[in-house]
Amino acid sequence: MVLFMIPEWFSYLSVRIRPENISTTIDFVGKKWHEFDPNRPFDYFFLDEIFDQMYRAEQRFGNTFVAFSVIAVVIACLGLFGLASFMAERRTKEIGIRKVQGASIINIVSQLSKDFTKWVIFANLIAWPVAFFVMTKWLQNFAYQVGMSLDTFLLAGVLALLIALLTVSFHAIKAAISNPVDALRHE
Repeated sequence: MVLFMIPEWFSYLSVRIRPENISTTIDFVGKKWHEFDPNRPFDYFFLDEIFDQMYRAEQRFGNTFVAFSVIAVVIACLGLFGLASFMAERRTKEIGIRKVQGASIINIVSQLSKDFTKWVIFANLIAWPVAFFVMTKWLQNFAYQVGMSLDTFLLAGVLALLIALLTVSFHAIKAAISNPVDALRHE
């Protein structure tokens, strides 16, 4: 298919070729080009390379976004780890009394994790609409639209909750298996 819209500005010939004999095919197309238009030089390029250049910036943005996201998650986990340590230290006597009263390790761990769980859920409920809005605006720039489903947001929320619980569980389990006598002597 050959399109000549404004011959002075655009003179491109789009050719679909097989990948087996690329150099032979390019030589053949170049000879045919010079037969039809000997005054213009034969200059070729591959569309897949042009498309690759177009989306390379998006790939760099994606890689940068992933790197900063990992850094943000690590910093958040460190803060959560410190906060869990502080909360376990602050509630040492309460944990000791609960253990003396017969509370199980699972009960104590769930009691300490409950406060963090509700904050993670609350943060997700705030972040979902913001993420949906930002992603919708960003995805409008692409030729092929990809829809976003609730599954993606639920998976992100579950992963955030899991990371928070794993971070908090170290101090919660440590506090739950400690000797209640030491906890009551604390301070």
